[in-house]
Amino acid sequence: MLPTPPSPLASYVPAVLAGNLLFLSGILPLRDGKLVYEGKLGSDLAVEEGYEAAKLTAIIALASMKNQLGSLEQVTKIVRMCGHVASAPGFTQQPQVVNGASDFLVAIFGDVGQHARLALGAAELPLNSPLELELIVQVK
Repeated sequence: MLPTPPSPLASYVPAVLAGNLLFLSGILPLRDGKLVYEGKLGSDLAVEEGYEAAKLTAIIALASMKNQLGSLEQVTKIVRMCGHVASAPGFTQQPQVVNGASDFLVAIFGDVGQHARLALGAAELPLNSPLELELIVQVK
């Protein structure tokens, strides 16, 4: 069972459907409106915790997709994922953190879940989140 997707934190919508592409807004590792993980990778959190935060965020992304589409069966391809990782100075393992989301999407969707990706470091993210994901999804 998927969680209820969180409400937007500011002036935007959770997703926009343009033709057969669903663009998901930035998603944080929230549960019941609160961050499950906080802080920066490399100082407050280890790579393994970041990996789990990314996996949780991917689960929330699925909930948002389902909320927008009515069913995950509408998903034909995870096209692209961008992962922003709040990083302490010198932290360079952003790809290993974002793997938590990538590995989860492939485990759920198989080949449909394989995607292009960007994983980059950020000085700060909203609410002191360690991670923010955005996705582009092809749909029926």
